[in-house]
Amino acid sequence: MMDWTDRHCRAFHRVLTHRARLYTEMVTTGAVIHGDRERLLGFSAVEHPVAVQLGGSDPEALAEAARIAEGFGYDEVNLNVGCPSDRVQEGRFGACLMREPALVAACVTAMKRAVRVPVTVKCRIGVDDQDPEIALDALAQAVIAAGVDGLVVHARKAWLQGLSPKENRDVPPLDYGRVARLKRAHPDLPIAVNGGIATLDAAEARLAEVDGVMLGRAAYMEPALLLDVDARIFGAAAPHVDAFAALEAFEPYIAAALARGERLHGMTRHMLGLFNGRPGARAFRRHLSTAGMRPDADLDTLRTAIGFVSRETPEARAA
Repeated sequence: MMDWTDRHCRAFHRVLTHRARLYTEMVTTGAVIHGDRERLLGFSAVEHPVAVQLGGSDPEALAEAARIAEGFGYDEVNLNVGCPSDRVQEGRFGACLMREPALVAACVTAMKRAVRVPVTVKCRIGVDDQDPEIALDALAQAVIAAGVDGLVVHARKAWLQGLSPKENRDVPPLDYGRVARLKRAHPDLPIAVNGGIATLDAAEARLAEVDGVMLGRAAYMEPALLLDVDARIFGAAAPHVDAFAALEAFEPYIAAALARGERLHGMTRHMLGLFNGRPGARAFRRHLSTAGMRPDADLDTLRTAIGFVSRETPEARAA
């Protein structure tokens, strides 16, 4: 998610779940090819498995950007065919490419030839007045023929005219059934669903129909839910017993970033929702949003914020 899932966010989420695949913000081919690659693509080894999400519509440029990303060590290259913003449309990429399945297929073909890591596509079920039954099948069939390694389908249409990107996350109705039908039609293609999934209960319900679930805003706004992902979704041991232990494990990463001259707020802004529902959560957020913004904010600033939060579990309080 743009301006949200930067490298600090991903490193933080990785201490909460060792098994979930993390995705970068969308980066455009022009930025990757001509911009500051370390700033755009650099990441910590702790983030694996991690996928880079690219935006573009020129097959040669996407192939070059994918090659560069693979050189950085990413585990997957994902092509965004779902973002509805005006800026993205002006660049002829994102959700407007739902209207051009042949071009998307050409992009996938070029990327597949350029890299050895999996190449996937994130898309919508359609845009504007498209019939999702026709539009999604057309895109899927085109990229399958091109050798795509998987699809992530946001189960809403995108309205490119008349709705803002924020409205496009809520207004068009979700249609999980359409994604389930696509999976039944292509049982051998890995398909994940995205959109409106706010809890692990909801994720497990969707996993009865498809191969994977992508969490966006839910994982960002309520990061503590990631603490249960490894056990509930993957049947593996949870990385930490609670959010307090996870933050303690994250301290070495923060210390190293601070030593490089980075600001504490760049990391703590991603954890403001970690203690939602616990007594002291508001004071935690307030302290990080004020004292955490200061140039001299350090680990002690974070520890002070944590000190406001009750360590008593909601279950213990209820008893």
